[in-house]
Amino acid sequence: MQIAILLFGRFTALDAVGPYEILCRTPGAETVFVAERTGPVVNDRGGLSLVAGKSLAEVTAPDIVVVPGGPGQSDQMDNEAVLGWLRAVDTTTRWTTSVCTGSLLLGAAGLLAGRRATSHWLALEQLRRFGAQPTGERVVTDGKYVTAAGVSSGIDMALTLLGRLAGERVAQSVQLVTEYDPRPPYDAGSPDTAPADLVRELRAKSRHTVKESS
Repeated sequence: MQIAILLFGRFTALDAVGPYEILCRTPGAETVFVAERTGPVVNDRGGLSLVAGKSLAEVTAPDIVVVPGGPGQSDQMDNEAVLGWLRAVDTTTRWTTSVCTGSLLLGAAGLLAGRRATSHWLALEQLRRFGAQPTGERVVTDGKYVTAAGVSSGIDMALTLLGRLAGERVAQSVQLVTEYDPRPPYDAGSPDTAPADLVRELRAKSRHTVKESS
């Protein structure tokens, strides 16, 4: 089994690393980072790079695809090298997944039309442009498509997927080994619970509500 995690310039690190940390423990699976070209790919903060060990051309039939999000997602919305690869590998994947605004790339590739899906809360309504049905759920499964909401929810998505792949016992073991037992100091992880003025402030600054055109 091959699990391919897509990288592109200015991706959000946890979108990729969170699922990697869970899915790389799938029994019998090979987990690879893939990009247009092999080599280091810099994240959205400019201070961290992940190395793409394989190019898109070298990964032609992965069993699972994970598409992260991040500010660099906007630059990929008309990148046929990436979108064409997503369409091609989707014909044979067992699971096609995304984290955060990675779902917009799946949408741009034409893979989410008529399906329920989620994304970062600031980008959620963008899914309608691609014929998807946005939902505010943290992890959404529709057929073989599994989309996760913003950033940290990629860990939940990966555990959900691991349970499907290897069984609940394995998924529970990985959750325990990684001690994934979040107890945040603030109840501000959702626009439904965060201070209303903070939600308004972030919406006003968002590339999705202010100047996103792709």
